[in-house]
Amino acid sequence: MLYRARLRDRVYGPTLTLKLCPVAAAERLPLYLYGSSPHVLERLRSNLLSRFPGLQIVGSEASKFRQATPEEKADITERIRSSGARITLVGLGCPRQESFVYEYREALSMPLVAVGAAFDYHAGVAKEPPLSVQRAGLHWLYRLAQEPRRLWKRYVLLNPAYMGLLLLQALRLWRPDPNDSEPPAHELGWA
Repeated sequence: MLYRARLRDRVYGPTLTLKLCPVAAAERLPLYLYGSSPHVLERLRSNLLSRFPGLQIVGSEASKFRQATPEEKADITERIRSSGARITLVGLGCPRQESFVYEYREALSMPLVAVGAAFDYHAGVAKEPPLSVQRAGLHWLYRLAQEPRRLWKRYVLLNPAYMGLLLLQALRLWRPDPNDSEPPAHELGWA
């Protein structure tokens, strides 16, 4: 609404993943999976490969569940680059995945696609909310009810902050400049 893009719907990471995989398979664009845990990545890889014949997943790496050091960032960048991947799917959850994509955008010369809870859903380790809950804009509340200990900080602390920044933009009191922003210096325990 702020930018009058007139989008009819949101870009939903789990759906985007399912639309991207057959195209990547057909175009022979190898994928790299970054985020979540080793167990989830193993199940996700198996499920995607069986669902999309011809899909190439050339690497995966679990999240550190904290911000990487400069040395670790260089190592992560090198592993992704040397894998031969042409697209990296990032499943770290909001806002960590957006920070990751922003932070690595110049270091990796490929699309970095933040896909939210797609890793958990497509690995079969979490249940997707019913469509009616999603359409009502209550996906976040459903997820909070499923995993309150893990997600409370994200939704109780970050949602009001996000809404405040959105209001400032709507009132034209603040206009963010992406070239002026810094990735977060610390995490609030987002997983």
